[in-house]
Amino acid sequence: MNHDDLIDPWIGPGDKGFPQALEPMRASTIASRGWNVLAGDLPLPLAVLRRDELAHNLQWMQSFAQGQGVGLAPHGKTTMSPQLFRRQLDAGAWGLTFATVAQVVMGVAAGARRCLIANQIVDAADLSALAALRERHADLRVIFLVDTTDQVVLIDLWHEHHPSVAPFEVLLEIGIRGVRTGCREADDALLLAAAVHASPALRLAGVECYEGLGVTGRTEDDAPRTSSLMDCVEEVARRCDAQGYFEVEEVIVSAGGSAVFDLVSGRLKPSLRRPVRGLLRSGCYIAHDHGFYRRNVSSVNARLGCTDGLRSALEVWALVQSCPEPGLAILAAGKRDLSFDLDLPVPVWFAHRGESMPQAAPEAWRVTGLNDQHAYLRWDPDAAVGPRVGDRVGLGISHPCTTFDKWRWMPIVDAQYGVCDAIVTHF
Repeated sequence: MNHDDLIDPWIGPGDKGFPQALEPMRASTIASRGWNVLAGDLPLPLAVLRRDELAHNLQWMQSFAQGQGVGLAPHGKTTMSPQLFRRQLDAGAWGLTFATVAQVVMGVAAGARRCLIANQIVDAADLSALAALRERHADLRVIFLVDTTDQVVLIDLWHEHHPSVAPFEVLLEIGIRGVRTGCREADDALLLAAAVHASPALRLAGVECYEGLGVTGRTEDDAPRTSSLMDCVEEVARRCDAQGYFEVEEVIVSAGGSAVFDLVSGRLKPSLRRPVRGLLRSGCYIAHDHGFYRRNVSSVNARLGCTDGLRSALEVWALVQSCPEPGLAILAAGKRDLSFDLDLPVPVWFAHRGESMPQAAPEAWRVTGLNDQHAYLRWDPDAAVGPRVGDRVGLGISHPCTTFDKWRWMPIVDAQYGVCDAIVTHF
């Protein structure tokens, strides 16, 4: 795929949410069609991104990071959209974060030249792919994580067969007992740092962690737990600095999911003998949500004294296809269209058939279950009138990552749901 096809791809029949009777068209031409989601110009279900909320979130998070004196390397796995990568980089992001080598390849094709892989690289094929990618792009910087000496041994074995390959930059990952990856103790991290320093295949570029596991949304729980993790990150960074293990001009200290990013942002620039680059890796901020992140970021807003924080930009609109019994409507959208790993979707808007402006959904409406292609919308039939067959319901989601991967394309809409742009995804 060439650069033009990546940034301005073809969208057409066979793509969910595209009018199936039309010919394929470039994404850049979609705005000129004059489509409106609520006028019935696009088939439902349909995931949409709200233009104004998207722009607000991009500016808000970039301003937050700058105010904290750190860089932003947003996690690309959230959207895997070259168009949104470009918006993040154009807004001032230092670089992009990814979880896999395949994701890095897509990010580099979209123009990223500083990439963090917030994961361990172990496999020979991945190492070879990274080496080839760096050879094709002389200005590319890719950094990945290490957390065990076993990983270092495997990389050194690969390097014995590829001795001309320049060393890979790595960050020590500091983890938490019982969950996911990362060194469990500072002493273990120092032993690993010594092994990295001795490796001909690696260069130690810094220290990182991920603080988002186990977040509750309660400051009294999240703050001490996060502080303890950052204490360990800072201790390891200072001890590595004292031992001379860092082999870069500017040491990277990185953290940051999208739930308690404010609790780590002020801890990313410890005082070392070398300059320090703090990097925040939040990714879900770009779309935010109506569930998990909305709840947790409400606590962030309270801690910051912020009255206009991140806004929910991602919605999935679905058609009411059946009202088979009192108090139950079946929506034509399900697990193939909506995230459900953290919470069920939330009815936010509805529009009667033939109406072009939405109304706020009654608070009593609830989605109580999903099938592959169906959602169960329930309400108390004795207390309120529900939707009718042919009505449209706008659903807010919880966890944008696992909604983006269900759509190859999404229209960007204005406040009246007129289509003004489009993005594509590459999962």
